[in-house]
Parts: sequence; structure tokens; C-alpha cells
Amino acid sequence: MELLSTQEKFIPNYKCDIQNRIVGVIGGPTSEVCLHMTNILSTYKIPQKRPQSLCNDYCHSGSSKVKIEGKPFCCYDCFSCPEGKVTNQKDMDDCLPCPEGQYPNNNHDSCLPKQIVFLSYEDLLGTTLATTSLIFACIATVVLGIFIKYQDTPIVKANNRNITYLLLVSLVLSFLCSLLFIGQPEKLTCLLRQTAFGIIFSVAISCVLAKTIIVILAFMASVPGSKMRRWLGKHLDNYIVVSCSLIQVVVCTIWLAISPPYPDTDINLVADEIILGCNEGSTVMFYCVLLYLLFLAIVGFNVAFQGRHLPDSFNETKFIFFSLLCFCSVWLSFFPTYLSTKGKYMVAVEIFSILSSSAGLLGCIFFPKCFVILLRPDLNTKKQLMRGKKEEI
Repeated sequence: MELLSTQEKFIPNYKCDIQNRIVGVIGGPTSEVCLHMTNILSTYKIPQKRPQSLCNDYCHSGSSKVKIEGKPFCCYDCFSCPEGKVTNQKDMDDCLPCPEGQYPNNNHDSCLPKQIVFLSYEDLLGTTLATTSLIFACIATVVLGIFIKYQDTPIVKANNRNITYLLLVSLVLSFLCSLLFIGQPEKLTCLLRQTAFGIIFSVAISCVLAKTIIVILAFMASVPGSKMRRWLGKHLDNYIVVSCSLIQVVVCTIWLAISPPYPDTDINLVADEIILGCNEGSTVMFYCVLLYLLFLAIVGFNVAFQGRHLPDSFNETKFIFFSLLCFCSVWLSFFPTYLSTKGKYMVAVEIFSILSSSAGLLGCIFFPKCFVILLRPDLNTKKQLMRGKKEEI
């Protein structure tokens, strides 16, 4: 019986293998031993098992078997599992994909749960952007308070205080709307963040465009015999702001009606991450919103460029020119940068563009005026403002 239990490990067809293994156990000629063992196996019908390959070792977990052409079935190569697949047993014929929401480890012998990723307030990047937006919103609020306090001074009254206030309020809101992009995407935030950003920025750029046009018309109307006087005092700046902003409102309304943004998950973009974000719904409408803002900025930039040589009393066009130059530069560089990033960094790029372009408008247009109001009150007089015009005339 000991002999029989030993022979369960062998297959009769592999006579050479049997001979080599038992020749040292049973005496006598090898051929007789082989014949004797064959008779025993046939008589008792002992279960036969496939022998271990003598061509190669086992294929370990993390790899699969690949048959070698022209060699017996027990000879094979071992190949590492491709990206996204694993094996957790020896000598598997094929690698298997990981379940949804998991990814292979470095050895491709087990699956690990994917990490859920979004731009959160707990991240250093999210915290930095949120803090920056709040700081700039506070600065814009302080500037608005300064202009309200000194509303009766010539430098504040020089170019439609109401448009100036509306511009400052829209800049405060533009800084704050960047907070909608931070945190786990929800249905409401996905609906609001792009449309709020588009409408608020269209109001801001429309205000800048209206201020630029009014400044140029005021200078042209100061020339004796000019017919431009009839265009002033008719709320032209209000019409410009309302009409330009209304177009963006219509675009955003159509966007929300036909294909609104919604929360989405992407499990294939990065191998070891599940990325939470907002699907923009209609990509065409998203870029229409951005291109319209860029169109308004370019129009305002060209108008300000034409009036950049106006005399010192109307030098606000110079500040507007540089502010719109900054705005256009930021958003022209936004498109290639946005398309070349992935996951939460795409959101971070858009937030950075919102903050930097808003800061450019705030700094270039209002900081020079705040400097005069607070530190050089001697220049904040009607006589000083009229000096340049008299010299020009």
C-alpha cells in the first residue's frame, strides 16, 4: 500500500519519468519495474494526475500562462498581467480585470479600492484658493466702502458712480463665486457655478466697457461744436450694461434648458482614483459663455486702446486698457491650460483664472483712485481734474 500511495503521483504514459523516480525504490531492471507498475496502475485504476511541468516553474500570481508553440502542453511562458488586470493564483490561464471602483496593485496580484478625489477645502490647494478668494472679496468690499464714503469727491463723481458701484459689487461676487467650485460637487452647485460665473463676469466687463465708452464720449463732447453732447446724459452707460449682460443671461438660460451641468464621476481618467466633478452638459454652450466674455473684453480693450492718449483728466482709459489687457491674457492662456489638465486641477485652473482676472480689474482700475483719495487728497479736486483738459484744448 505504501507503494501504491507513492505511485498516485505518476501517469503511466510518462514511462521515462516513472523509471527515473522508482528505480531507486524497487530493485531489478528498469523495464520490468515499469511494466510491473503499469500493471498495478491498470489493475487498481488508481487516479491519474497531470505531472508538474518539467519545462518551467509555476507562473506566480500577477502573471498568466502563455503556450509555447511547438512544445508540449505542459511547457509555457509566464507574462506579467497588463495594466488594469490581475491574477491572485498560480498558473492562471488569463488575467482578470478588477471590479469597478478598484485598481491593481503594483504586483498585479490583488485589487485595491480607488481613492475618491475632488477639490475639497481640506486640500492644501483648495484651502489656498478659498482663502485667496475671501481675501480679495474683502479687499473689493473695502474699496467699495471707500468709494461710498467719498462719493461726493470729484474723482468718484467723474464717471457715473452707479456704474462704479455695480462694477465693484460684481467683482466682489466674482471672487465669491469661485467658492462654488470647491467642495464635493452637488446638483445645485453644478447648476450654479458656471452660469453664475458667466453672468457676473459679463456684468463686470459690461461696466468696464460702458465706463470706457463714456470717458471717450465725454472727451469728444468737450471739443467746441461737437455733436457728441447729445449722447451724454441719456443713460447710455446703463443701456450698454443691461444689453451686454442680457445676452449672456439668454445664453446661460438656453444652456440650462437644453443640457444643464450635473454631478459626474470619472473612474477611467486616472487608474487609482475616482474623480468627482461636474459634467458641463453641453460643452459647446460652456465655451460660448467663455467666448462671449472674451469678446466683450476684446471690444473694451480696443476702445480703451483708442483712447489711451487722452489727457490726464481722462486717464482712466489707461487704467482700463491695462486691466483688460490683463483680463484677455489670463483667459487666452486659460484654454490650453484647462484642456491639458485632469481631475481637480482643471477646477483649480478655472478658479485661478477667475481670481487673477478679477484681481487685474480691481487693481488696475481702482487702486490708483484709492491712492489719490486716501493719500493724495490734494489731487482730488475739480480744478486738478480739469487741468489736463484745459491744457489739451
